[in-house]
Amino acid sequence: MTIEELRIRIDALDRQLVELLSERARAAQTIGNLKAATSLPVYEPEREKIIYANVRAANKGPLPDIELTHIYERIIDVMRALQRNELASQRNAQAAPKEGVKPGQAAGSGPETGKKQ
Repeated sequence: MTIEELRIRIDALDRQLVELLSERARAAQTIGNLKAATSLPVYEPEREKIIYANVRAANKGPLPDIELTHIYERIIDVMRALQRNELASQRNAQAAPKEGVKPGQAAGSGPETGKKQ
């Protein structure tokens, strides 16, 4: 194979990796929603240890286990941040004032309820 053919192959592999990482991110977001609903923490060190062990067990080279683990550490960091952002968005949505209630106004005290101010 020529360098150009190999680069074309790498470009195709990169597109596949992006799709797989996006799929993994969607799963992480869903897990973030489930964690929020069940009050589980975002950071679960035991689960991460399992992931690293699974990755090392599946590794057939040529990447050394330690390098593959470093890649996965970064992937997990990004996925954890995604979950935290998802949880923060949910908290912000829950804390947002109800429709028709002005900031600083108690719900049920304005003209929207038919009561006089």
